[in-house]
Amino acid sequence: MKGWPGEPDMQHDVLVAEGPAAAAQGKPIENVIFDFGNVLIYWDPSAVLLPRYKQETIDQFLDNDVSGFYDGNDLMDGGLSPAEGVAWMRRTHGDKWADMLQYYLDNFQDSLVGIVPGARVLVNDLKAAGIGVWGLSNWEKELFPIAEKQCAILQELDGKVVSGYVHMRKPHKDIYEKALEEFGISADTSVFIDDKAMNIVGANQAGIRGIRFSDSRKLREILIGLGVNIPGLK
Repeated sequence: MKGWPGEPDMQHDVLVAEGPAAAAQGKPIENVIFDFGNVLIYWDPSAVLLPRYKQETIDQFLDNDVSGFYDGNDLMDGGLSPAEGVAWMRRTHGDKWADMLQYYLDNFQDSLVGIVPGARVLVNDLKAAGIGVWGLSNWEKELFPIAEKQCAILQELDGKVVSGYVHMRKPHKDIYEKALEEFGISADTSVFIDDKAMNIVGANQAGIRGIRFSDSRKLREILIGLGVNIPGLK
């Protein structure tokens, strides 16, 4: 199966406020919490592998049922070091995929292929409107500084919680609660933006409304519709 396992079915670009988050319906949005990968910056693991591997091999590596790549990522995002992640893959899936994971980790910077169009200006517009702009992402501790250095948009956020540092990860409720505490903000006046449905479900469990992201222009229009005072599309 290519992609993250366990993804529920969920529409993109709509406000989701289920379970504990339902109590926040209609309340003003004072803070926007962003995921990083494929929301603010593009992450494409296949871009790392293209110089050395055939497309068939890349497709197999990115099939979690074959290589365990996404399971390994989850473990590293939750606190395992890259060396421990490679050792885990070697034990569970064999040398071929472990060696390929090591190559991916060694060349990780090539997976960061650019800023999501419209994201930088959206972040700046939100800040100019007095909205708190925060980051909450699953990311391995040793790899995150590469992303932060390479992608200036991550440096513009008001604060960040990164899973590898706190040994918690989305979609588990505790990391959302940790982020709210770290940022000093309330769940019921916040909205969480992520491209993965499972992480929107996790945010709802922590009382935070969520939007499954696909496009920065659509997100801008949704936020304006929710009363956020930022410039609209002309």
